[in-house]
Amino acid sequence: MCLAVPMKIVEIRADGKGVADLGGSRQVVDLSLVTDARPGVYVIVHAGFAIETLDQAEADATLALFEEIAQGASEGAVAE
Repeated sequence: MCLAVPMKIVEIRADGKGVADLGGSRQVVDLSLVTDARPGVYVIVHAGFAIETLDQAEADATLALFEEIAQGASEGAVAE
């Protein structure tokens, strides 16, 4: 299964890669596939590559949906 997640760029490194954050977890991402990458911009990250930029509203909506899915999954978990 493939999953791409919205992450916020918090730093642009000298090598042109970015540091992106999602809930306190940071990852170095390749920014070569997107334009207008700068700190504060949300990007969709897949396999270490930023593949698309998002505005704040799109990022918030997607992250809220992921949270809803995670809550549903944990509520449906069977205790052993």
